Amino acid sequence: MIEVRDLHFTYPTGVEALRGINLTVRDGEFLAIMGQNGAGKTTLVKHFNGLLKPTAGEVVIDGVSTRDASVAQIARNVGFVFQNPDHQLFCETVEEEVAFALRNFGFKETAIKNRVDWALNLLDIKRYRETSPFMLSGGERKRVALASVLAWDPKVVILDEPTIGQDHRQKEKLRQFIVQLNAQKKTVIVVTHDVEFVAESNPQVMLMSGGEIVAEGDAREILTDQKLVAQASIVSPEITQILSGLPDLGIQKNVIDVHEATSILLDLLEVAS
Repeated sequence: MIEVRDLHFTYPTGVEALRGINLTVRDGEFLAIMGQNGAGKTTLVKHFNGLLKPTAGEVVIDGVSTRDASVAQIARNVGFVFQNPDHQLFCETVEEEVAFALRNFGFKETAIKNRVDWALNLLDIKRYRETSPFMLSGGERKRVALASVLAWDPKVVILDEPTIGQDHRQKEKLRQFIVQLNAQKKTVIVVTHDVEFVAESNPQVMLMSGGEIVAEGDAREILTDQKLVAQASIVSPEITQILSGLPDLGIQKNVIDVHEATSILLDLLEVAS
């Protein structure tokens, strides 16, 4: 469990990025944190693995304050995939990159080999195992960074803008994998602007603005509330906007998923015929 208690954080430049955040992320929860640039989303999640320490307030991971634990200690249970993969990649080959943390955590070589093979297959990057990560595209490097975290099987997985640089096929594979992780009782936290990705994944959603939480709830409730999404400077999913713009045909307006909308429209056409 992640408990955030009256968290404030001010950067050395004097910018107050977080202003009294209170939040509980329960074990096995799937949470999407959304909001405009500068809302404090990445600053907040960097407190979850100790990369940042509170200016005031407290962050507690499974009963341990992040003030009392090193980043290395927290990282064993909290994996973090950065928005820019170049901030965490440094090995000469993809295989070495994925194996690096496993060796640091003391895994045996047989387990390292098995976990590396599993992660490379999972993210469809096995063919790059002897390639330098820095020779790959931005989307491929992001998958290497994700593989390097998933390989050690952390209890909590934090993904900062995971869909940037990914094509539709890779986004769908990522979505399915996140759902699978969550089904395995892992805590998954996604920071994203990708409202369509969130709509299709249907997590709990937290909106941030100006370093504060402005709303929390399920995706359908949050993403169809025009006042809330405007306050957080995001937009509703396209399918929600389309249905809201249709004449009053008895169609529910709080639909966020394309598949649900398709089913509703087909039923409507069947009735009309």
